[in-house]
Amino acid sequence: MIPDWVKGAVFYQIFPDRFANADPGNDPPNVRSWGSPPTISGYQGGDLAGIIANMDYLVELGINAIYLNPIFLSSSTHRYNTNDYFKIDPMLGNLDIFKQLIDRTHALGIKVILDGVFNHTGRGFFAFVDILENGEESPYKDWYHIHHFPVDAYSAGKARDYEAWWGYKSLPKLNTDNPDVRKFIFSVARYWLSQGADGWRLDVPNEINDDVFWAEFRRQVKDENPDAFLLGEIWDISPRWLEEGYFDSLMDYPLRDGLIEFLSGKTSSIDIQNKLFAMWALYPPGSEFSLYNLTGSHDTERILTLLQNNTELVKLIFLFLFTFPGIPAIYYGDEIGLTGGKDPASRRAFNWNTGKQNRELLSWAKKLIQLRKIFQTLQTGSYIPLTDEKNPHIFAYFRTDEARVFLILINRSSRYENIQLDLQHPYFHQGKVLNNLLGDETIAVDGNGDRISFTLAPQRGYLFL
Repeated sequence: MIPDWVKGAVFYQIFPDRFANADPGNDPPNVRSWGSPPTISGYQGGDLAGIIANMDYLVELGINAIYLNPIFLSSSTHRYNTNDYFKIDPMLGNLDIFKQLIDRTHALGIKVILDGVFNHTGRGFFAFVDILENGEESPYKDWYHIHHFPVDAYSAGKARDYEAWWGYKSLPKLNTDNPDVRKFIFSVARYWLSQGADGWRLDVPNEINDDVFWAEFRRQVKDENPDAFLLGEIWDISPRWLEEGYFDSLMDYPLRDGLIEFLSGKTSSIDIQNKLFAMWALYPPGSEFSLYNLTGSHDTERILTLLQNNTELVKLIFLFLFTFPGIPAIYYGDEIGLTGGKDPASRRAFNWNTGKQNRELLSWAKKLIQLRKIFQTLQTGSYIPLTDEKNPHIFAYFRTDEARVFLILINRSSRYENIQLDLQHPYFHQGKVLNNLLGDETIAVDGNGDRISFTLAPQRGYLFL
């Protein structure tokens, strides 16, 4: 069962090297200027102190949970090639700074989950270094999947002597069948929870295709902290991870893809509604409220770039994000209009110059987060589709519970669109008025209290109460 605190969570994902630099003293000597074009290997100096220093910004935005990309000692800006799982990368800070971050966030009611990279390590991890030094005599040779010795880990080309993530020599794959490897991973998971972390986002967990491993991982985590949150990075519709109780939530990339298809005009609203219900039907009942809904991450193009730099369409996907069932998540900088293609362009430094931020988009995001936090209905209320099959451009649905009814209307079209909806909801009666919380519009229920008519402005979204 998902921890109670997650039900009202609004997540903010931070790529540490690119969010904020508050301690130049831990910058590498070749640090690049803040905001320079992102590259695979170029550090720009973001650190944990930068997150602490800008906590007021996050509080004002309204988020109450942070997902941090890897923060442990590594030899890359992305830090998915861990060298020491028990040490904060010195370019980001140290254990004391981490504890300051935890103390500060927890005092503000903000949770922090860490990125757990347990399928593979970096080449600088002690066990792999020992294999490079001692070859077949290494006591750690069974910590990895070694095909033959000596191991060639640094020449050009894909890994041949050992298994590695997607063949990259810099990411040797751990042998999680080895009891010593399991014991080590479980100790890492428990240690950082004991230091105050509130859960784990688990990197490529499907590549550790071992039910016993993940069942024990969950037991170890929940034993250390029953309220810890386990989020799996799963890119497709894969019910087993929730059905069999390994994770509390999955990153809902299929929902993201569907919304982008709709807003880009590639498919109709009714097609997306049907796909949505088909997807939810595959998961255990109620799982739609626990899925982690995102519009972007460090692994995807920026949402503003994908939607052709159209702020109005980004506002619409944010409206989906904060009024859909599930756990909404913002990738740092999307709320101020950062742009960029695939990695590494998607990892651009946050622009703290307010004059160069998309303030319209930021204001919209703040408003939606505020409304979601105020109204429980938008978090846990039932989802009822209303989409008009005659108009593929309009997406319409209710969020409702015993206290309130919300009607969400979204027009992706660049033209005005008319809609008539049969409500079929006991709450409505003739003359009932709905008020748009995102503007001044109202709708009066007509007919016998079972129908509304409304004209939607181009590329506009409405949240009627």
